[in-house]
Amino acid sequence: AARVHAVDVGRGQLAWKLRQDPRVVVHEGTNARYLSRGEIPEPVDFVTCDASFIGLATVLPATLALTAERAQLVALIKPQFEAGPGEVGKGGVVRDPAIHRAVCERIAGWVEAQPGWHVVGIAESPITGPAGNREFLIYARREG
Repeated sequence: AARVHAVDVGRGQLAWKLRQDPRVVVHEGTNARYLSRGEIPEPVDFVTCDASFIGLATVLPATLALTAERAQLVALIKPQFEAGPGEVGKGGVVRDPAIHRAVCERIAGWVEAQPGWHVVGIAESPITGPAGNREFLIYARREG
């Protein structure tokens, strides 16, 4: 990549090696919900998102608005932050596969509703979240 914008609402999360790379622009203490051309002036070709305590439909709109006409997205779907309060079990774990499916379908529908975006696929992450939460990766492309 010619340039990488690393956005995190927290501080000190990015690995030191990446932080020292001159191609990486670090945006610590920055809420991705409010990103604009002021922070990221050039069109973004590839978006990755691993957000916690917030749903993708809440955190991604500003970022997707900054993408190039042809762009890609890989985001981690975390059912524990997407499901309704009555669907999350003890300890914040979503165990019901039907809820996993419903959450993935809802997020896929939301992505498809964004201008130019098309979901290519969703796969279960080989890595579980805290307390054993199953998480999923969504891959989408924007084509104009």
